[in-house]
Amino acid sequence: MDFFTKIKDWFVSIHIPEQIRDVDITGLFTNPWFIVPFVLMVGYMLFKQQWKDLIIIAIFIAIWWVSGTQYMDTLLVNGEIQIEKILPVIFGGAVVLGFVIYLFFGRSD
Repeated sequence: MDFFTKIKDWFVSIHIPEQIRDVDITGLFTNPWFIVPFVLMVGYMLFKQQWKDLIIIAIFIAIWWVSGTQYMDTLLVNGEIQIEKILPVIFGGAVVLGFVIYLFFGRSD
């Protein structure tokens, strides 16, 4: 348990949640130092027909976008989880996880 405490303290000390929360999405996707390699990577994956990898990238971008919505801000009220709001998030996460597991193990390319 001491190992996990050290990892948690390290994450808190380097402020990862604040850095993720403070990302300027508009600035990121208009910055040529990000968008040019990103577009080249997506273009290469389309050329090589790596659909599984493209779908997983799209899922990560969608999860990142959803995590910044107003709905996610209302999941905790006064430090208490709102069960009627967290259940759709848990169900959606289970569906996405099941789909990713299917992509990796359920079919072959």
